[in-house]
Amino acid sequence: MRKSIKTTEAIFPMPVLIVSTYNNDGSIDVMNAAWGTMVERDIVALNLTETHQTVANIKKRKGFTVAVADAKHVTEADYFGVVSGKNTPDKFANSGLKAEKSQLVDAPVITDFPVVLECEFIEYQDSEYGLGVIGKVVNVTVDESVMKDGKVDVDAVNAIAFDPYTHGYYKVSGRVGEAFSDGLKLKK
Repeated sequence: MRKSIKTTEAIFPMPVLIVSTYNNDGSIDVMNAAWGTMVERDIVALNLTETHQTVANIKKRKGFTVAVADAKHVTEADYFGVVSGKNTPDKFANSGLKAEKSQLVDAPVITDFPVVLECEFIEYQDSEYGLGVIGKVVNVTVDESVMKDGKVDVDAVNAIAFDPYTHGYYKVSGRVGEAFSDGLKLKK
């Protein structure tokens, strides 16, 4: 039997994405965003409201990075979501993580996270069903420790996902099938 529950944010897993920009003074601005996805092969959409300092920075700098949070850094990732940079100017420094300037966009690459997308700002959609920040991925960098045979080893990444039901974080790992292949077994 099926039962109705009291949440509408029920798509699971929700990726834990770390969005980074620079503040006006050149310090690193960083936030945790679970409401983000790819909408094309090279286009990201982040459902962020304009109340975030990060959105103002992205609009001004015309660039940002999106890191895939991993289990090793779950504490830092959560910190980036529960502490506002408006109230804690040293938010990134407090995390103890390291960053370097992207060579392609005006944004920092947090080098502790295994996968980072460097993005050019395209637009901000603020209509009733707008997606928020839209960006074009111009580069993806990956820590060599999560590479196998020249490709990203998803199990080695140990990406984390947000659970909207109980507000937990879970590791995303364990291959269970072959895309574009397993379903062909049912084809008649």
